[in-house]
Formats: sequence, structure tokens, C-alpha cells
Amino acid sequence: MDVRGSIGVVPQEYTADEDLTGIENILLCADLYGIPRAVSKKRAADLLNLVELTAFKDKRVQTFSGGMRRRLELACGLINRPKVLFLDEPTLGLDVQTRAVTWNYVKMLKKEFGMTLFLTTHYLEEADALCDRIAIIDHGKIVIIGSPTDLKDSLGGDIITLSIQKNEDITDLISKIEYVKEVKKENGSYLIKAANGELAAPLIIEALRNNNHIVTKLSLTKPTLNEVYLQYTGKSMRDAEESREGVIAQRMAMARSHR
Repeated sequence: MDVRGSIGVVPQEYTADEDLTGIENILLCADLYGIPRAVSKKRAADLLNLVELTAFKDKRVQTFSGGMRRRLELACGLINRPKVLFLDEPTLGLDVQTRAVTWNYVKMLKKEFGMTLFLTTHYLEEADALCDRIAIIDHGKIVIIGSPTDLKDSLGGDIITLSIQKNEDITDLISKIEYVKEVKKENGSYLIKAANGELAAPLIIEALRNNNHIVTKLSLTKPTLNEVYLQYTGKSMRDAEESREGVIAQRMAMARSHR
């Protein structure tokens, strides 16, 4: 019981009762944890102020926007003052502005409450901005774990993305160029890992031009978590993210239709 009382959860899907008000939902969660009403009322008021919902505390949740619902879920997850908080894709489906606000709440929880947070997300920029350690999971298995910096450094170089006009495999040609460490062809483009992208790029262009190839696209980026994900899973996180959001949207639509 003590262990359960020290854990908070903010689920992926909205769980608040739409027929209850904001404060009634928070107090209901407090009741489930066995928190006395004399204590929970004060905590609920503090949490509503924290997530900026005080003005809407007596409004039914069915009138709340998506961002307001997400903030209410966060308040419900904090009512027992947990030592460990699990956040299951807390910004999925939110607009950019609301997502940024949620990020600020998560950062505040880390800084002011010293809380241990477990966050699952399909947004790699979110993991990069919020997390001290990241585990990349593919088909239920952890393929690599480390800090954002360590994961990006594990790629061992800059990433050059290249496309040419001809439909011809130039992997061998590129791999022989100085500074190039690895070449991978994906969907007609080439992902090139280079020890020094600024020096490798002009050498690649020159070699291709000397072999009568016309470069149609070339971009140079420093390692990102998306490149890390691609390196260790063999696919882009963007594909997984789009598929996942489609499933969640369908599930939410079905849930609303059955109310």
C-alpha cells in the first residue's frame, strides 16, 4: 500500500469523468488513495492553481478543451504527492502551444519537487528536452540506453542526407571518400555518417560530379535522436509516430461515440 501511495500516473488517454467538475475529479482521485477530505481539499486547490485551472474548477470536464483536460489529468496524478510519476505520452495529439505548456509543467516538477519521472513519448525532441536518460525500445526490447548526449555521440559523426538525379546505387563510391564512415540507402536517399560533415560534403559533391552524377539534394545535420533511432532500429521514428497517432485518434473517436 505504501508503494502504491508513492506512485502517480498520468495516462495517455483522458480518464476524467466528463459529468463531474474539475475539482470533483481531483477529489475523487484523492478518495481512491484514501486521503482525508480535510487534506485533499487543500491539495486540490493548490493543484488547480498549479495547472492554472482554478477559474474552471466548478465547470464540468465535458466543457474543457484538450489542453485543459491534459492539465487536469496531471493534477489528478499529483494529488497523492508521489515520489515517482509515470507520464504516458502526455502531449500526444496536443497542439504545439499546449505541448510547450505541458513541457514547462514537467520541467517544474523535476526542479521544484525533485520527483522521479518516467516519460513515454514518440516525440524525440520531447525526450531530448526533458529527459536525463533515454531508453529506445523496439519491439518491446531496449536496444540502447543513455543520456541524450551519449546517444547522439554514439553515432560517431555528422549526418549528411543526399539525393541524386539518376536511379543508380552510389553507395560504394561514397564510402571511399575521406571522412565518410558509413553509408546507408533509404527510400532513394543516402544517409552518410561523416567524421566531419563540413569537410566531407564538398568532397562528396566533387566525387559525384566527376562521375557524372547530379546532386539534387544535400543537407548536413548534427546528430539528433531521430538519427539515433534510425541507427538502432532501422526505421524512422516519424513513421512510427504517424501510425501511433492514427490509432490513438481512432480510439478516442470511438470512445466519444459510445458515451
